Amino acid sequence: MSNITKRLCIGLCLFAVACGNTARKASESDFTDSVADALAHGGQINLEQLQWTREPASWEIKEGVISITTAPHTDLWQRTYYHFRNDNAPVLQMQTREKFFSFVVKTDFTQSHQRFDQCGIVMYLDSDNWLKGSVEFENKEFQHLGSVATNNGYSDWATTAISAEVKTMWYRFSRREDDFCIECSTDGVDFSQMRVCHMYEATDAIRFGIYACSPEESSFTAVFSDMKITECAWKAHDGQQPDEE
Repeated sequence: MSNITKRLCIGLCLFAVACGNTARKASESDFTDSVADALAHGGQINLEQLQWTREPASWEIKEGVISITTAPHTDLWQRTYYHFRNDNAPVLQMQTREKFFSFVVKTDFTQSHQRFDQCGIVMYLDSDNWLKGSVEFENKEFQHLGSVATNNGYSDWATTAISAEVKTMWYRFSRREDDFCIECSTDGVDFSQMRVCHMYEATDAIRFGIYACSPEESSFTAVFSDMKITECAWKAHDGQQPDEE
């Protein structure tokens, strides 16, 4: 290799590094805190700030309502019990560094009709670290209202059976630093706790929003509406005090 060629290669490498640094800086400067923005506008979420982690083939956003049509064999699960890893569900999220807030959304799954069809809320950080809450169709008699917390590549699943006649559900997702609470409601007014958990990778910026999927050979359209951000509705614990270290 001639000296001229060497100098040219070095120059190209330095240029690539410089471009890479510029791109990273630009990405950081373009960070839009959707929660801070919503709180500054009465809780109203700017849907244009939502970003697809995985975009489905069919979806629509119209007049504040989001519709997602699922594809067969889409799901979120990591390892535990079943030993498989499914990581292909459509996920639509916003981002924030706010440490204390709540996110509310109404889900309509009237069209769900096959086992495990589901839609709900999600905080998807990466394939090994995420949290979701939803109703999963089981049969014409009952379905599962439940949640999954996945930390470091292992999922759990906590559920309770509810009537198959339930076709809408509100969720409230709340953050207190790196601890989280999921609540549900059938009327959007009175919420009941589903889960409190710690997420090890949620120490700074997080992404959260909605998802829908059909793990088996089916497809349905999930409808999301009434989305809003509020001050944290999950109040600080006022009972037993923390142990002294």
